[in-house]
Amino acid sequence: MKKLLLVVCGLLLSGSLNAMEVAGVNLPGSAQVGVQPLVLNGAGIRTKWFFKVYVAALYLPQKQTSGSAIIADEHPHRMAMHMLRELASKKLYGAFSEAIEMNRTPAELAAMDAQMKEMKQIFDAVGEVKEGDIVTLDYLPGSGTQVSVNGKAFGTIAGAEFNRALLEIWIGNNPVQDDLKKGLLGG
Repeated sequence: MKKLLLVVCGLLLSGSLNAMEVAGVNLPGSAQVGVQPLVLNGAGIRTKWFFKVYVAALYLPQKQTSGSAIIADEHPHRMAMHMLRELASKKLYGAFSEAIEMNRTPAELAAMDAQMKEMKQIFDAVGEVKEGDIVTLDYLPGSGTQVSVNGKAFGTIAGAEFNRALLEIWIGNNPVQDDLKKGLLGG
């Protein structure tokens, strides 16, 4: 019984030891997607025109520092965005769409047209996100990317290639923000 208690305490402490605070947002050191436990890989602040938009946190099965390896990986993961300002669905979708377009060819975008329309419908259903809301993009291989706000699922977008396009927004060759990519990769 003592050994079990020590193991449980050790696991609880290890999760809190990896926790992080960014811009006043406390990020847990671990998360779970499906049955897969994940660890906080890294985090950073997304800014645009000197405005802080959100704190992003990337959760993976194990820590990695290579953006291309993470993008190619077929394991469950989570991208969590802790909103620092209010955004209407139109702006939220526009930001995602624009960032995906920066990393994809016209032919690749055409192949993802159905998923992009589905993402727009999901963000329309969300309506708006407010300061303090948490948007999560949970990827489960074989199922797709589940979009949730404050734990409420709004839809799942199928396709590994679509999920890779999402990850490229932050950790691809042409990320939306270099210092955010560095932070998400544990730098």
